[in-house]
Amino acid sequence: MFLRSIRAHDFRNLEGEIQWGQGINVIYGNNGQGKTNWLEAMHLLAHAKSFRTRHLHEAITFGKSAASVSGHVAQGNEIERELQVDIRANTRQTLVNRKREPLAHYAAQLHAVWFTADELEVVRGGPEARRSFIDRGAISLHPSYAQALGSYSKVIKQKKRLLQQAGEGRLKFAEVVELLEPWNQQLVSLSAQIHRSRTEYVNLLNDALEHSLFGDTLSIRYVSSLEGKGDLNNYEELIAQRLQIRMQAEVFAGACLIGPHRDDLSVLFGDRNLRSFGSSGQQRSALITLDLAAISVYHSQHQDYPIFLIDDVDAELDGIRIERLLEYLDGRTQTFVTTSKKNHFERFNQRAHFYEVSAGQAREDIVLRAAIG
Repeated sequence: MFLRSIRAHDFRNLEGEIQWGQGINVIYGNNGQGKTNWLEAMHLLAHAKSFRTRHLHEAITFGKSAASVSGHVAQGNEIERELQVDIRANTRQTLVNRKREPLAHYAAQLHAVWFTADELEVVRGGPEARRSFIDRGAISLHPSYAQALGSYSKVIKQKKRLLQQAGEGRLKFAEVVELLEPWNQQLVSLSAQIHRSRTEYVNLLNDALEHSLFGDTLSIRYVSSLEGKGDLNNYEELIAQRLQIRMQAEVFAGACLIGPHRDDLSVLFGDRNLRSFGSSGQQRSALITLDLAAISVYHSQHQDYPIFLIDDVDAELDGIRIERLLEYLDGRTQTFVTTSKKNHFERFNQRAHFYEVSAGQAREDIVLRAAIG
């Protein structure tokens, strides 16, 4: 998978088009010039989402009403495709070769893995970040899984609304039981799909983690909220039972207490949970190792590599680990690295492409390329 170019219009402070090189692309410049914005634009192009905000309208240039990011992607020997995401207010539109495509189809066109300071929440934050990490990996293997997640989210919202009405005394308990039944039936089926997809992806990640770049004894374990409540191998029957048993508690709480939206992932260094016992350095190493495992899993399933986005790499990893990381990535995945310290990458001058960002515009370091040539 190769991102040949990207163009931004009224997205953050960005403007213009960049032609990218294969392999390692180093994006450098002073702080506040827009380096991370270019990574965000790539992420938007890949996933029609931002890794910085849930509200896409916040990425539109101040004073403008809309923004657009487009780019050309090549995959294997297939014909190059043009991708585009348009943002207006709280709406987005995804296009492939200038024709509108639903997100489920668009999502299969380009996949990105990213390493940012905020993504450290996967290791040290709450369960939501870890569930998100697993889910986007599972989607990268089976894009239709996104539909199951979307349907599950809608059912949970509808059920929660009903539970809140019951908690406010607007419905009798017998009425609630009858009204909850169709929602719970849907939850049983959707929860089983989610549990199966997540556990399968976690197993694939663990296989990949056995070949850790940094030699860390890292492993992960999917922790179902139904663990210890019955036979997880017969998940549908188990969750159906728990939904019945806990129905009164859910009505009392006015919340959905049963389901994979309450599951978690343990990230373990040996037998120690890194969230509680890992040092800052170990947590950073764990995240980059998880990212590399995700890239490996994607490659094993698609015989292709995703693009890899690494923000402010010298602030997150030490020099030795940066060198080992880039050596590993070189020749594998197309990588985009932002830094304010270009000199840290001098030994990669012969293999990397360098781009200087100033006031949102990026230009390739032609002088450096000419010297290499």
